[in-house]
Amino acid sequence: MRVHIATDHAAFELKNYLVEQLTRAGHDVVDHGADTYDAVDDYPVFIIPCAEAVAEENGIGIVLGGSGNGEQIAANKVRGIRAALAYNSELARLAREHNDANIISLGGRMQSLENAWEMVDVFINTPFSGDERHQRRIDQITERESQS
Repeated sequence: MRVHIATDHAAFELKNYLVEQLTRAGHDVVDHGADTYDAVDDYPVFIIPCAEAVAEENGIGIVLGGSGNGEQIAANKVRGIRAALAYNSELARLAREHNDANIISLGGRMQSLENAWEMVDVFINTPFSGDERHQRRIDQITERESQS
């Protein structure tokens, strides 16, 4: 599976760890940066191109920052993106299963590297349930998005 990933300085170590884990698991990883640690970089510079690539490919992605909040917000500004902030594996699973989220947002300062990998692994390996009630809600969100 192709997986897009991006971060700012606040989760630089986590991004590098996840790229390694994803590659080891056989995924094709597209790293949208940051490529070097810069303590004053701005997350939208990396997150928005990552989200655009996910939307263009109808793919899957990971966005990272200190808390993951701003990164989730930035990703969700891209038409076609449903980015979900997760802080445990259950939320990661539900984001895919119920919301057909295509991006997971994690905070580099919020959990261990291993816990982050567990959430990412659950997220990318959980399919959307396809239940009518969940699809109906996603369709309502998509309809609103198309009006803006």
